[in-house]
Amino acid sequence: MSVANRPPDAAADRRAADRAEALARRMDSAIRVPLTPIRLGWDSILGLVPGVGDTLALVPGAYIIFLAHRTGVPKFTLGRMAVNSGLDWSIGLVPVLGDLFDVGFKANIRNAALLRDYVDARHGTATTAHHATA
Repeated sequence: MSVANRPPDAAADRRAADRAEALARRMDSAIRVPLTPIRLGWDSILGLVPGVGDTLALVPGAYIIFLAHRTGVPKFTLGRMAVNSGLDWSIGLVPVLGDLFDVGFKANIRNAALLRDYVDARHGTATTAHHATA
């Protein structure tokens, strides 16, 4: 049975969104820079290694998109998620400017929020707020 034709499983979809949000927080906002409101994550740290770091950071982002696909997120939204990750990767390759962009853009959190919005719209909002925060 294809993903589009499978019956909705609200609990499984919410677990997928929870996993995506937890991974996005680790990748984009796990560490607060002392004495500032700035948060960064492993994506920013990996991005300091030219070329290789940004490419390695694509793997968790691809997993978030995979979770979204498996949940049944429409192709248009999957495309938006791919554009977010692609921008994060391509601009991240530019020394210094890419690192600054990476700290502010937070593609993984954006993508996890798109997945959560889809799950909430499909199954109704859960009793507690799950939206990832930057």
